[in-house]
Amino acid sequence: MPNLDEAGQAGAAPADETSGLVRFVDLVSDASGLLGALGLISMTLVVCFEVFSRYVLNEPTYWGTDIATYILVGMTFMGLAQAHKAGDHIQVELVLANLSEPWRRRFEIFADWLGLVFVVFTGWQMAIFNLQEYYNDTRDWGLLATPQWIPQVPVSIGYAAFALAILGNILRVSRPHRSFAILGPLLLVGLVTVLVWLGTSPVRIAGWRLDVGSLAVVAVLLAGVFLVSGVRMLLAVAATVLGLGLVYWMAKGAALAIISLLLVATLMGLLVVGVRVALTLGIVGLLGLLFLLPTPLLSVLAERSWNSVNTFTLSAVPMYVLMGALLIRSGVTREMFDALTRWFGRTPGGLAYAAVGASAVFAAVSGSSLATAATMGKVACPEMIERGYSRRLTFGIVAAGATLGILIPPSIAMIIYGTTVGVSVSQLFVAGIIPGLLLSLAFMAGVAVWSVLRPEATPPGQRIALREKLIGSLSVLPFAVVILAVLGTLYLGVATPSEAGGLGAAASFVICFLRRMLSVRAMTRIALETVRVTSFLLLIVVGAAIMSWAFDFLRIPRTLVKTVEAAQIAPWLTVLVIGLVYIVLGMFIESISMMLMTLPVTYPLIVSLGLDPVWFGIALVIMIEVGLVTPPVGIVLFILRGVSGTVPLREIVYGVLPFVGILLGFEVLLYVYPEIATWLPKQME
Repeated sequence: MPNLDEAGQAGAAPADETSGLVRFVDLVSDASGLLGALGLISMTLVVCFEVFSRYVLNEPTYWGTDIATYILVGMTFMGLAQAHKAGDHIQVELVLANLSEPWRRRFEIFADWLGLVFVVFTGWQMAIFNLQEYYNDTRDWGLLATPQWIPQVPVSIGYAAFALAILGNILRVSRPHRSFAILGPLLLVGLVTVLVWLGTSPVRIAGWRLDVGSLAVVAVLLAGVFLVSGVRMLLAVAATVLGLGLVYWMAKGAALAIISLLLVATLMGLLVVGVRVALTLGIVGLLGLLFLLPTPLLSVLAERSWNSVNTFTLSAVPMYVLMGALLIRSGVTREMFDALTRWFGRTPGGLAYAAVGASAVFAAVSGSSLATAATMGKVACPEMIERGYSRRLTFGIVAAGATLGILIPPSIAMIIYGTTVGVSVSQLFVAGIIPGLLLSLAFMAGVAVWSVLRPEATPPGQRIALREKLIGSLSVLPFAVVILAVLGTLYLGVATPSEAGGLGAAASFVICFLRRMLSVRAMTRIALETVRVTSFLLLIVVGAAIMSWAFDFLRIPRTLVKTVEAAQIAPWLTVLVIGLVYIVLGMFIESISMMLMTLPVTYPLIVSLGLDPVWFGIALVIMIEVGLVTPPVGIVLFILRGVSGTVPLREIVYGVLPFVGILLGFEVLLYVYPEIATWLPKQME
């Protein structure tokens, strides 16, 4: 066969053959995404009906929670392909952003092939898991006694569609050899045939860590790399896959410090070359399961895929995302900001105060700092610039206000933290209220100081009559309704955090409907966007669960705890080191990813120090906030750069640095006075 490379292959397949396959992959991705969107709407309706049936009809359902959870699982995995097609799966672009376009494309293809290895392995194990559950007639422990293979089937289908979506992305920028049209399907059929023939039990090879099925998967994938991307890419992928396997095989039984360094180095290396965060976590876990355990245990891939998402608490994530998207669509955010600007009137820096207040209110209904940044960046920034505010103050205060999105409840970060470590999400929500309000006041104090030091940066506003202020305040009512639907029902005990999210989404839908801001097409687009966001977030949860399982088996967290205890390091110093690690990681890694990567190690340390897990949840969220606005990869900074149009990124960075100092100072205050976070939850007990 002629020599191939990724830039242009001899005997490349005709464009129509490749484009036909890509169109098929896109069709699969779109179909799975639409099924996920239907699942989202169905889950929201089920949750709302559960609350209605329990408190209005006084007849709680026995099926609502289970059905909603199963829909969540299906929606998450069916949305993976759509999220990948849209480019929503998070990757670290620190190196990629500085490469020329051809080299960036090569790195992205390389990263996709590595990610595909994990997805195929996990999808294969999930299919085996499904078959075993079917043969064993495994049923859940609830009143429904649902055969578990039924809700697990969408997980296997979702992984298959995800694998196709990754392959589709590769084919878009590659020129496969003409024989791919024939050999590609033959390889796929041959692989499926071999795996079916091998059955549900691994066929071991004496003296090898890999079983026959694993070898077949690796061989077919490498053959695919050769046919699609050429010899050079084959050499790069093969050297990485086989080289990592060999290094991990040799590391088995080594000192725990060496293994820990190897795991961290692999994690960082994969992130730097552009492998998606969720897939990076999964690959590190896969390597540990294959090579570092006494016996390879690939079944953990499927078990963690199912169990890490199969929890009703996580159903709050898509519903809060949906709620925020609907509120943005309704247009009430701009009106609420205008109402707050009227109240601050002629106060120097009044628009900046209004931006903080609007961010705090929006945070109380969205649960997302990214949504807060995107919304306030479009609403507050143009108004402030037009009225003569300095660019640095404008974008600095909006970036700072955006961080309130995951501190003031509800908070997606708190939901994932609580679910991961087993802390009550309701208590975390309550604990975030006082710190969120105090931090809002601290940001306003920062604006006041800025106004004194640089009066030209904050021109005074117009005097507005009281009657006009009161009339303008009516625009806050929609937010009051949503906040009552979410926080009111939650704190009155009417709804759980997940149910409160469903009620909030329903209230937001009604507001959009009454304001005639929602068409079928717009609702479909919002639902698909919500599914994509949920899918990439919860896939990170899956990857982190797989990696943490390997970490726990290797006793890395417990060994680290014993080492710290033996060293008798002062608690404040341990917390300081943890904080510094989060700040540094936050400069390069997305916030939720960073949290899930580190919790298997940092949470046991915090517990061993006798610190309150609820307090740590709030402290962790603030550290994550610092990462959101810290260069070079503070996501909020790039969101604001995107909505600003022409403002240089350095201006946004300079503007946010004083507020980063406020965040860090508040973190110190929270450590000295932990009651700031723990007092209110104790009063609610």
